[in-house]
Amino acid sequence: MIIGDPSVFAIESSITLAYERLSFRGLGFFVIHVGGLCYGRRTDDSTMLACSFDEVGRRVQMRGGHVVPFGAEPDAEKIVEAFRNTIYGLEQRESYFGVPYPQFREMIYSKRIAWAPDGDEAFDDGSYVVQFDVGERVRLIAFKTRACQPYDVASIRDVSLPADDCYRLLQTWHDAFEKEWASLPKTLEK
Repeated sequence: MIIGDPSVFAIESSITLAYERLSFRGLGFFVIHVGGLCYGRRTDDSTMLACSFDEVGRRVQMRGGHVVPFGAEPDAEKIVEAFRNTIYGLEQRESYFGVPYPQFREMIYSKRIAWAPDGDEAFDDGSYVVQFDVGERVRLIAFKTRACQPYDVASIRDVSLPADDCYRLLQTWHDAFEKEWASLPKTLEK
């Protein structure tokens, strides 16, 4: 199932095996398309889908809450670099975009800026997606990491879309996934 336009923003998922247990939901894949690139592992056994399902639900509930003073920074690569440095301690600075390091790091977590990875194996391919609510728009910046580099510049995509469109897409995928999961025969975990 794919919801949205992959050339701009879309969510794609597949349930290979559905489970009764809500903390599993199912085995399959969950990927995010941003600006024509796919982020996440797209194989039938990539991940258990509960984390991705739950995270999309949290994003809908937090509509308008992913706000930070640097969300409108025009250079996506600078945001990617600051995010990676802050989270993974690569090259710490005293501040980023005028925000002292401790506050910057706290904002990333408290405002749930990082969407992916979402806590499961879906993004074990080194993909990251960050989200900012900027006025009446949502900004998504996606990128991939490489073995010897903190990020691959060629993989950076920066998309801004109306907040109504973004959150409608999230809710549509969430509802469609839940309906698909409910309709499938369930496997009892071992």
